[in-house]
Amino acid sequence: MITIDSINDWFIQNFGAISIEQVKSWFIYNPDEKLLFNTGLFLGLFLVFYFVYAFLRKTFYLRLTYVILFSLFFYYKSSGIYFLLLLLSSVVDYGLSQIIYREKKDNVKKIYLVISVILNLALLGYFKYMNFLIVTFNDMFSGNFELHNVFLPVGISFYTFQSMSYIIEIYREEIKPTKNYIEYLFFVSFFPQLVAGPIVRAKDFLPQIYEKLNLTRQDVNNALFLIIGGLIKKTVISNYISVNFVDRVFDTPMNYTSFENLMASYGYAIQIYCDFSGYSDMAIGIALLLGFKLPTNFRTPYKSTSITDFWRRWHISLSTWLKDFLYISIGGNREGSFAGYLFPSLFFFGLLLWGITNYTTSIIPLIVAISGVTLFCLSFLLSSKRKQTLVTNFNLFTTMLLGGLWHGAGAQFIVWGALHGLALAVHKIFSEFFPSKKDKSPNFLWKFFSILITFHFVVFCWIFFRARDFQTALQVINNIGQLTFEPENWKIIVLGYKNVFLLMLFGYVWHFLPEVLTNKMKFVFDKTPLLLKAVVLGFVYWIVYATAVAGSQPFIYFQF
Repeated sequence: MITIDSINDWFIQNFGAISIEQVKSWFIYNPDEKLLFNTGLFLGLFLVFYFVYAFLRKTFYLRLTYVILFSLFFYYKSSGIYFLLLLLSSVVDYGLSQIIYREKKDNVKKIYLVISVILNLALLGYFKYMNFLIVTFNDMFSGNFELHNVFLPVGISFYTFQSMSYIIEIYREEIKPTKNYIEYLFFVSFFPQLVAGPIVRAKDFLPQIYEKLNLTRQDVNNALFLIIGGLIKKTVISNYISVNFVDRVFDTPMNYTSFENLMASYGYAIQIYCDFSGYSDMAIGIALLLGFKLPTNFRTPYKSTSITDFWRRWHISLSTWLKDFLYISIGGNREGSFAGYLFPSLFFFGLLLWGITNYTTSIIPLIVAISGVTLFCLSFLLSSKRKQTLVTNFNLFTTMLLGGLWHGAGAQFIVWGALHGLALAVHKIFSEFFPSKKDKSPNFLWKFFSILITFHFVVFCWIFFRARDFQTALQVINNIGQLTFEPENWKIIVLGYKNVFLLMLFGYVWHFLPEVLTNKMKFVFDKTPLLLKAVVLGFVYWIVYATAVAGSQPFIYFQF
C-alpha cells in the first residue's frame, strides 16, 4: 500500500533530503545553475506559478503584473542583477515610443527614432562587441588596450530586437503604443520567449493582451505535444550528442580523424537544430498554456530545396525581422544605400587582403578570395535586370553579414553570414536562368539532389558557426578534406560512439519524417486522455533527470 511515508522515502532516496540552503538556492542567482525549461526546478516553479495564474485568469492588470514579476525572476535566475538592464532599457524605449507617437513633425519623429536605435545598439554593442572591437583594433594598429571584463546578459540580442521592432512599428504607424508601461513591460519581458526567442512582433502580440483569455482543449494538446517534443530534442538528443562527441571534436579537431571531424559536422547540424527548435517548441508550448500564441520558428529546415527556402524555414522570427527592419530599411530590392554598399565592400576587401597576406604560405586563400569576389560580381552581371539585381544582392549580402555578426563577435560568424549571403545571391541568378514552374512540382530526383546540396552547404557553414575561432574552422575543414575510404576504421569509430550515432540517426529520421506521419502522431496524441498526457510529460522529465549529463546544458542561442 502506498502511504505518505513511502512516497517521502522514495523521494529522499532518489532526490535527497531538501535543506534550507537548497530552498534558498532555488531563488538566488547562480551562474552555473540557470533556470532552464528542461530542469526539474523550472517544472516545479512553473506548476506553482500556473496554479496561481489559473485563479487570476479573469483579471487583467493583476494577471499581467503577476506574469511580469515571474518573468523578471526568470531573467534574474539567468543573468543575475542584469535583469535591471532589461528594466532600464524598457523604461527608455517606452518613453521614446510615447514621444514618437505624439510627435506630429516627421523630421522630429525620425530624430527620436534614431536616438532609440543608437541607444539600443550601443547597449548591445558594449556587452556583445566591446572586446571584439578592442582585439581588432589592437591587431590592426598594434594597440595595447586592455580587454574589459564584460558579462554578456542572456538573450540581450533578442529583447533588444523585440523592443526595436515596437518603436519602429510605431514610427511607421503600423501600431499604436500600449496604454501604459505595464502592458509594454509584459510584451518585452514575457518569459517563455524572453531569452532565446522566438522574436515576437508587437503587432502580432499586443492584440492578444487585450483579448479575453481563452484556453481550449486543443490548445492544451498542442502545448503539451510541443513541450514534450522540445524536451526530447533538447535533452535526449542535443545534450548527449554535444557532450559526448561534438564538443570534444570541435575543441581539439587535430586530435581526431577525418571521419570523426566529418561526423562531428553532421552531429552539430542536428544538435543545433534539436537545441534551438526544441527551445522554441517549449517556449511556444508554455506560452500557449498561458493563452498566447507565438509564431512558428522552424519548419523542418533541412528539407529545404534551396538556400532561399532554408531561410524561410530556419529561425523564421529572426529572418523576417532582418528582412522587415534591416533589408527593407537599407533599400531592399528598390534602391541602394551607403550601408548596403559599405559592408560587402569592406568584407571583400578584407577577404582579398587575407588571401594576399597568406599567399607566401598557401595560394588557396587567394584563390578562395578571388573566387568569392568573382562569384558575387557574376551574380548581378549575368542578370537581365543588372541594376536592380546589383542593389538586391548588395542589400542581401549586407543583411546576412550583419545577421552573422548578430550571432557573435568573431570572424567565423562574419564568414558564416557572408557564405549565406553569397549563396542567396547565387541562387537568385540560378533561379533567373532556371525558373521553377509554379503549376508543376519538381520531379523526385531534382528535389532530392536540391535538398542534398542545400543540406551539405548548410552543414559546411555550420563548421564556422560552431568553431571557437576562424582558425579552428579551417582545421576542421582541412581534416575533412583529407578523408580517405577506410570502412574498417569507420566501423570501429561508429561502434565506439554507438549511442551518439544512434541518437544522431534518430534526430535525422525524426526531422525527415513525412508530414503525414507527424500529423498521425499528433492525432493519436490528441486522442490520448489528459491524465495520460500529464504522465507522459512527467516521464519525459524523469528521463531528463535520469539521463542528465554534466548538469543541465544551456541552450546554444542563450549566448546570442
